[in-house]
Amino acid sequence: MPSTTSATSDSGRPVPSSLWRDAGFRRLWLGQTASQLGEHASLVVLPLFAVLTLHAGAGELGVLRAVGQAPVLLLSLFVGAWVDGWRTRTTMVLTDAGRALALGAAAVACVLGRLGMPALLAVVLALGTLSVFFDVAYQSSLVRLVKRDQLVRGNSALEGSRSAAQIGGPALGGALVSLLSAPVAVACGALFFTLSFLSVRRIRRTESVPERPARPPRVWLRIREGLRFVVGDPSLRAVCLASAAFQFCFAATMTVYLLFLPGELHLSGTVVGLALAAAGPGALLGSLLAARLPNRFGHGAVLVTAAALGDGAFLCVPALHGSSAVTVAVLLAVGFVFGAGGQLVNVTVMAVRQAVTPDGMQGRVAATITFAGMGLTPLGSLLGGFLAEQWGLRTSLLVTAAGMLLSPVLMALSPLVRLGRALPPPPDVGPGCRGASGG
Repeated sequence: MPSTTSATSDSGRPVPSSLWRDAGFRRLWLGQTASQLGEHASLVVLPLFAVLTLHAGAGELGVLRAVGQAPVLLLSLFVGAWVDGWRTRTTMVLTDAGRALALGAAAVACVLGRLGMPALLAVVLALGTLSVFFDVAYQSSLVRLVKRDQLVRGNSALEGSRSAAQIGGPALGGALVSLLSAPVAVACGALFFTLSFLSVRRIRRTESVPERPARPPRVWLRIREGLRFVVGDPSLRAVCLASAAFQFCFAATMTVYLLFLPGELHLSGTVVGLALAAAGPGALLGSLLAARLPNRFGHGAVLVTAAALGDGAFLCVPALHGSSAVTVAVLLAVGFVFGAGGQLVNVTVMAVRQAVTPDGMQGRVAATITFAGMGLTPLGSLLGGFLAEQWGLRTSLLVTAAGMLLSPVLMALSPLVRLGRALPPPPDVGPGCRGASGG
C-alpha cells in the first residue's frame, strides 16, 4: 500500500496517511488481515468438508467444532500472561508458520485420500490453539509498534480489516468448497497464513519487551482477584451471565445451522458462505449505531432491545423450506440483523465494562468475561450436535435459537436494564487495583 494512500476504518473515517507511512504498521496490518481471512475461511471450509466430503453427522460436526473451540476455554487466561513476556512478532510468526503447515499437511492428506475425521480433528485442534496465541499477540503488538497518540487510529484500522475478513472470509470459504476441489480449498487457507507469516516476519522494529521480574508473578492470585471483582459487581456479573448464555446457545445453534443449510435447504457451499457473511455488513451498521443510540435512548434499553432483535432473528430460519430466492433473501436478512444487533450489543457492553472497571483491573475483567462466555462454546457445540441427532435439524434449530433469547432476558432482569444515557463511574477500590497493571 503506498504511503500516501489513506485507508478507511470500520467507523467510516479515513486513517491519516502518516500512520500508513510506518512500514512496521503496514506489515502488521497486512499480516493480520491475511491471517483473519485464512481463519474465517477455514472456519467454513473445514466443517463443510466434513459434512460434504466425509459425510459427517450431527454428532461428529459438534465434536469437530468443540475441539476447535476448546483452546479458548483451556488456554486463554494463561496465553495473555505468557505473551506479555515475549516478542509479539516472534509469537505471530511462529503461529502463522504452524497454521500454514497444519493446513498444508491437511491438503496433502486430502489429495492422498487420508484426511479422515481423526486427522481433521487434529488439524482443527492445532488451528484453534495457534489462533489463541496469534490473536492475543496481535492485539498486544500495536502498543509496542506505534506511538501512543496513534493507538486509536491503529486499532480502528485493524478492526476494520477484521470486519472485512468476517464479511469476505465465510463467503470465500464457501465458494472455494463449492467451486474448487477440497484439497485446493484447504490449501488456500494455508496460503493466507503464509502471506501473514511473510508480512509479519518483515517487521524490523525492535520491540520493548517488558522486563521479567526475578520472582514469577502470582498468576493465580491475579486471576482470582479479577474473578472476585466481576462476581461482586452487579453489572459485570450480569454481563458475564448473559455472555455465557449467549455463547453457549449460539455455538449450539451454529452447529445445527451448518447442517441445516446444506442438508435441509439443499444450499450450495457458496450460498452458505454468503448467508454467514451477511453478518459482516450488519456488524458495520451496528458499530455506527452504537455511537449514537445509547446516548439517546440509554445504554440499558439499547442492550436489551438489540440483543432481543438480533438473537430473535434466527427464529425465522426453521420456518424456511427449499432453496428458492426468497429463502436466500431471508437468510441474508437474518444474518444482517443478527450482525447489526450483535455488534451493537458488543460495543455497548464494552463501554459499560470499561466504565465500571478501575484502570488496574481492565485486563483481568476483560479476560474473565471472555473466558466465561467463549469458554462454554465447546459444550454448546456438543449440545447442538446431540440435539440434531436426537430431535432432527428443524426442531433442534428452533430450540437452540430460542435459547439465545436467554441473553436479553438475563439483561432485562439485571441492573443493566436501568442504565441510562450516562454510564456509572467505577467503584472506589483500593489503590492496588487502580495502579496495578491489568491482565
